[in-house]
Amino acid sequence: MLTKYIFIGIVVAVILQRLLEVRLSDRNRTEILQRGGKEHGNNLLGAVRILQVSWYIAMITEVWYLERPFMPVLAAFALTATIAGQVLRYLSMQALEWRWTLPIMTVPGMPVVKSGLYRYLRHPNWLGVILEIAFLPLIHSAYLTAIVFSLANAILMSKRIQTEEKALSENTNYASIFANKPRFLSITGFTRNDSSFQ
Repeated sequence: MLTKYIFIGIVVAVILQRLLEVRLSDRNRTEILQRGGKEHGNNLLGAVRILQVSWYIAMITEVWYLERPFMPVLAAFALTATIAGQVLRYLSMQALEWRWTLPIMTVPGMPVVKSGLYRYLRHPNWLGVILEIAFLPLIHSAYLTAIVFSLANAILMSKRIQTEEKALSENTNYASIFANKPRFLSITGFTRNDSSFQ
C-alpha cells in the first residue's frame, strides 16, 4: 500500500511540473510574439493535453484498482528511464531558453539552435517525452497504460513533428543544419522537440 502512495506522489510531482511548464511556455510565447515571431496552426495541443490528462488518470487507476504489484527491479529501471527523460527535457529547455514553447512557433529568419543537446539530437525534448510516457507507469507495473499511451503518443508525435519541421524549414535554416541528423538516435549514438530556433 505504501508503494502506491509513493507512486501517486511521483505522478502528482510530474503534474505540478507540467503546470509550471505551461506558465513558462505562455511567458515565452509572449516574448516570441514581441520579437516578431508567429505561431503555427495544427499544433495538436488540444490532443496533447487530452493525452496527458488521460495518461495520469489511467496509470493511477491501473495501479490502484487493478492491484498492479510493485516490482523493485522493474521500478528501479523505470525510475531511471523516467529521470533520463526529465533530464533530456530540462536540457532542451535550457538550450532553447526563451524560445521553448508548447505551441509550434518560429521567428522568421532567425537561425535554429544547434548548441547543447541539439548538436546531437533533433528532438531531445520529444525523446524525453517518449521515455516518460513509456516508463513512468512501469514504476508500479502499470504496463497497460505504458503500452496504450506509448502507441497513442507515437501517432500524435509523428503528426506534430511533421508540422513542426515544416514550419521550421519554411522559416529558418533548419533543413540545412539538421539534414544529416536522425530525429532521435543513431547507431553510433545520440545524433531533437519544440520550436528549436534562436
